[in-house]
Amino acid sequence: MTITEQDPAAPRALRGLADGHASVRLRAALELGTTPDPRCVDALVERSSTEPEFFVRDMLTWALTRHPVATTLPRLLRETRSERPRARSQALHTLSKIGDRRAWPAITPTLLCDTDDEVARSAWRAAVVLVPEGEEAALATALATQLGRGGRETRLSLSRALTALGEVSVPSLHEAATAPEPHVRTHALATERLLRDPDVGFGYAIEEAKRVVALGGGG
Repeated sequence: MTITEQDPAAPRALRGLADGHASVRLRAALELGTTPDPRCVDALVERSSTEPEFFVRDMLTWALTRHPVATTLPRLLRETRSERPRARSQALHTLSKIGDRRAWPAITPTLLCDTDDEVARSAWRAAVVLVPEGEEAALATALATQLGRGGRETRLSLSRALTALGEVSVPSLHEAATAPEPHVRTHALATERLLRDPDVGFGYAIEEAKRVVALGGGG
């Protein structure tokens, strides 16, 4: 039976996850990761889906990685289908940290194209970690459909995912560099530049790509 916050036998740290002070929740997550108890996994996952503070969410993720995968994986996979964006995002983030490729089927096209940028970014990162050998090119094709999306951080996340896949991304980037939309061409060209020279900063690559597109290149 799952421990609940009302259970008098529950660890003090588990009850601390519901505290109104972020510092208390942080210490509780640290304690639950330091001394793993599989009965606490549901509470850790549930708190991850609602926790407003980034640094506490990060500690909750760490705590979950300290528990047996056989216990955490099914619960996290269910969360990827949650109606709550934060629940989906955090579950995907934690799956990427666990790195167990049995989670790969959960990385659906719907998640890769999720309308919530945070969810999509988490899905991209998880996909790169979990993609099975031989599926990299198909993943690159799917990711390339999102080029030009969102603001700077979203575009940077996508470029990092595509460059992490390596040379298999090149055909998809070349195709996207001929798209009718200038912002898609710009993002594709900048990502190609980063793939060729990882030491080039994202901002520089974008500005360089903008100049090329403005001069009629990349199309």
